[in-house]
Amino acid sequence: MTSLRPENFVCENGEKAPLPFSQSEYDRRLSLLRAAMETRGITAVLFTSMHNIAYYSGFLYCAFGRPFGCVVTAERCTTISANIDAGQPWRRSHGDNIIYTDWKRDNFWRTAAGLLSGHATVGIEADHMTLAARKALDANLGAEITDIAQDVMALRMVKSEEEIALIREGARIADIGGAAIHAAIAAGEREIDIAMAGRNAMELAIAEAFPGAEYRDTWVWFQSGLNTDGAHNPVTARRLEKGDILSLNTFPMISGYYTALERTLFLGEPDAAALKLWEINVAAHELGMSLIRPGVSCAAICAEINRFFADEGVLQYRSFGYGHSFGLLSHYYGREAGLELREDIETVLAPGMVISMEPMLFVPEGTPGAGGYREHDILVVGADGAEDITGFPYGPEHNIIAP
Repeated sequence: MTSLRPENFVCENGEKAPLPFSQSEYDRRLSLLRAAMETRGITAVLFTSMHNIAYYSGFLYCAFGRPFGCVVTAERCTTISANIDAGQPWRRSHGDNIIYTDWKRDNFWRTAAGLLSGHATVGIEADHMTLAARKALDANLGAEITDIAQDVMALRMVKSEEEIALIREGARIADIGGAAIHAAIAAGEREIDIAMAGRNAMELAIAEAFPGAEYRDTWVWFQSGLNTDGAHNPVTARRLEKGDILSLNTFPMISGYYTALERTLFLGEPDAAALKLWEINVAAHELGMSLIRPGVSCAAICAEINRFFADEGVLQYRSFGYGHSFGLLSHYYGREAGLELREDIETVLAPGMVISMEPMLFVPEGTPGAGGYREHDILVVGADGAEDITGFPYGPEHNIIAP
């Protein structure tokens, strides 16, 4: 007799829902993963991160303190989800799904161990698994554990045609959010109200373009004055004042795929020092975009922009790396750290990679031109160069707004 309180069970509730990509696209990804597994002598992989589970299954989980997983073997791809989510993970998974219950501690790990049983070597994401999670895995699974995170990240760095099509739509929708924000800017308005105008415009555009999707996580950072000093500063209720430097940042999220638009603006004419810094950063932005092409390393691009900033006497104000990969990522999960425009990244750009150019200067209070200056475009690397898929204008000609 089946227990009324099992450790796990299968519930295929309803019909399969549309996924962000075609079945053949998920099969392609799994095929490449399995080839990498075979090369490494790995017969099963346990993914635990939001980005890799979504990349291989289409299911983007909501953790709320609970573990989730995806086990990939030579024959099957199975997501492991919590009972609280019922049949939704199965409907949104490419492949199988099994639900674990919380009647007993570590039912997730026992369920994962059941799917991994008989596999001598199991791959994990060492950069995502906590010490506590690794201890629980070891207690439930007698197998050799090896890290496959770097191999998988390298596979994700080169985008498919379907991924690039989705990213293009994201860039288009980011521009829609930017236009809504631009129109809402006025002296006396609050950062939060302007941000909501951009977010609402993007969510409506996403729902129109992707009627079969789930909608979550789209957001805006709209910063003014002192609040422009950090790229990731949250929105506040500060009211805009004449003369403010502004930072527009829109982030539409489509099935876990993040895209972005970032622009410097001024409410009223900037003073001479601010205008010079802005123009220098725009010139660095244009230089950086001209450098993005196949065969060039991330470090080499970074070095060229560093030289430009040094010649202009502003290198000390550089804030962070000059760009990063796009794909399945968010501000709270996922990152292809091997494809960032930083001094310590030697990855060579190749067709199918998608990367941003986003130089930022931060000039502290008390210094002429104080504030944060940042521009951001998304570029798709092709066979001979790169295509800028961001359309929203940058620079003083478009982004000085009458107070």
